[in-house]
Amino acid sequence: MIALTTRRGQRLAIVGLGGSGMAAARALDAGGADIIGYDDSPARMAEAQAAGLATGDLKSLSWAGFSALVLAPGVPLTHPKPHWSVERARAAGIPVIGDLDLFFGERQAHVPPAPVIAITGTNGKSTTTALIGHVIGQAGRQVAVGGNIGTPVLALEPLTPVCHYVIECSSYQIDLTPALSPRVGIHLNLTPDHIDRHGSFEGYAAVKERLIAAVEPEGMAIIGVDDNASAAIADRAEQRGQNVIRLSMKRPLADGIYLDGTRLMRAGGGAGTVLVDLAGIDTLRGVHNAQNAAAAFAAATSLGIDDNKIVAALMSFPGLAHRMQIVGRRGKVIFVNDSKATNADAARQALASYDHIHWIAGGVAKAGGIADLKTLFAKIRHAYLIGDAAPSFAATLAGHVATTHCGTLEEALRQAAAAAQQDDASEPVVLLSPACASFDQFANFEVRGQAFTALVAALP
Repeated sequence: MIALTTRRGQRLAIVGLGGSGMAAARALDAGGADIIGYDDSPARMAEAQAAGLATGDLKSLSWAGFSALVLAPGVPLTHPKPHWSVERARAAGIPVIGDLDLFFGERQAHVPPAPVIAITGTNGKSTTTALIGHVIGQAGRQVAVGGNIGTPVLALEPLTPVCHYVIECSSYQIDLTPALSPRVGIHLNLTPDHIDRHGSFEGYAAVKERLIAAVEPEGMAIIGVDDNASAAIADRAEQRGQNVIRLSMKRPLADGIYLDGTRLMRAGGGAGTVLVDLAGIDTLRGVHNAQNAAAAFAAATSLGIDDNKIVAALMSFPGLAHRMQIVGRRGKVIFVNDSKATNADAARQALASYDHIHWIAGGVAKAGGIADLKTLFAKIRHAYLIGDAAPSFAATLAGHVATTHCGTLEEALRQAAAAAQQDDASEPVVLLSPACASFDQFANFEVRGQAFTALVAALP
């Protein structure tokens, strides 16, 4: 835990006592701040009280004397309407910040040399964050990985000037971090998302761009330029005089890193220089993972890590749990846990990355089902359907892909594994990429992925 000594003696309100909110409360309390925590959930209030943290009804208490409102990222700041606590803070004239703002304030006060690598974008943030952390660690440097990826940033080990902090940043978190100042800022891509929380795509994009604009003067801005909005962010960063590395998976670049087949290339010298061939790195299959690898290469290079060390680290990357995670092999068959694919768009990346797929799908379907995946149906040898979505998925697949209603994950894996062993392909894949929420049969996608991994381990 990072004890927030810069806030010692200050009175702060904390609203939202989930993972990051509780971590902020503990860090402030440990640093000597006077806190009052609140959550709309009585169960979370009780949990905070049981942990020895001060709570109170901030709806009825006076806000005089508070120095800031620490808002959890899941609590609305602006849209669809500000949370009542935000309105109380604004009426009292106090700033509204988040846990990342507290982190950056503490780092600036005590260990400004500590390199912070901040990652955002609509897709690929978690894998890129994990991959950069892996590359830095494999290069022999001290590293801590946190933020939106799972471990709240204030729950990391105490700050030291030699540790590299690799932080995944959601748009909600960026919106609450006026003190944002990474050494390396990475923006991967932009597609419409979270419009309900930002009002419009333009509002969402503007929040994302703040991470790039906040990069330290001598730092590096790394930007994927394969969508128009992100390309414009790169252009504006360059116009501001920032150091910029562009990434493209669609076309060669005059300057930056781009994808040529399965090879990442560094632009320059005519044909460019091959950095690494991603063919054969199972955990980095697909164009989306090529962008993640390109971002990691650019970040590590800007931190002074040798190219050979970067390549070796990419080759040893174990992958992100529940995201195209290879969890076993039986003979020629690969078993892939993509349980984090809780909608069709998320499942698209795994389906696009493999051929000869024995697909396990289903659960609680999202709006639109899997109709948007039709261009990938030719890759699927057979679909093994589970959960509530099985009938609707079977109807969409009819005439394109043979299906079997399996009911449970265990039965689906049993049938898929047997069929894949008989497949005449050189590398058939049993893929759990449900394109559904898990709540009809599992508590969450992590539990679903863990169940699949355990069932694969038990196969003969």
